[in-house]
Amino acid sequence: MGAQLRVYKRRIRSVTATKKITKAMEMISAARIGKAQRAVAASAPYADELTRAVTAVATRSNAKHPLTTENPNAKRAAVLLITADRGLAGGYSSNAIKASLTLTERLREEGKDVVTYIVGRKGLSYYTFRNLTVGNSWTGFSDKPTYGDAKTVGAELIEAFTAETGGVDELHVVSTEFVSMLTQDAVAARLLPLKLDEVQLSDQTPAKSEIFPLYDFEPSAEGVLDALLPRYVESRIYNALLQSAASEHAARRRAMKSATDNAGELIKSLTRLANSARQAEITQEISEIVGGANALADASRGSE
Repeated sequence: MGAQLRVYKRRIRSVTATKKITKAMEMISAARIGKAQRAVAASAPYADELTRAVTAVATRSNAKHPLTTENPNAKRAAVLLITADRGLAGGYSSNAIKASLTLTERLREEGKDVVTYIVGRKGLSYYTFRNLTVGNSWTGFSDKPTYGDAKTVGAELIEAFTAETGGVDELHVVSTEFVSMLTQDAVAARLLPLKLDEVQLSDQTPAKSEIFPLYDFEPSAEGVLDALLPRYVESRIYNALLQSAASEHAARRRAMKSATDNAGELIKSLTRLANSARQAEITQEISEIVGGANALADASRGSE
């Protein structure tokens, strides 16, 4: 076997092994997408009822709460960026990072200092490599978040928002919205202070269009808001984590399918090149045999 043919066969074996890996990752991601979508659907009823309750208290009372009162002289904003812990997901994490940087630039143009909080190793690596300041980070659950994870993230962000000194005046979330298996959009939304005219239910119906009954608040409207608004923030963060997890799996499935298809095309191309090299070797061997036979025949005729 010639050297060129050995090179082609070695590359074919390598690409075939890679194809098996990408195919397995594609199938795993495809299976996890369904679970992630079911988790999003399961969280919707709780989030909807909580949204209705928060909207009812905030609109049916004169209570002033730091989570619903906008500061006209806002000077500091927090941005929660949700990315993936692992790569091989196409442009999923990079699109979210770009959206975060765009939002950060806009906030700074408004004269606000920005502190970034990050979920996922990809976002953390990006900011760390460029020596960008990070308020805090959480890793290890981007592909399968739980409500406990959202509660941990939400607790620190609420603490930063309600701090009397050194806190933030606004809280924004940059996540990836799962639209379909082929489309996932990086979106940025302001989470705090709560804008009642922008509060939406999971079915995209504005909460302000709801017809609310009369309420009596015990012990007070402020006390009810103290209890409800942190849960509302946690549910919004949880929904963003679930949407991002579904988007991550969909993006990884699409990327791995593309890689598998490309590996198949490369194997076909290498196989054709290997066949051509083998054919060239056979042709050369036949030529050498024929040439040798002719030389022997000429030598025999000369000796006669």
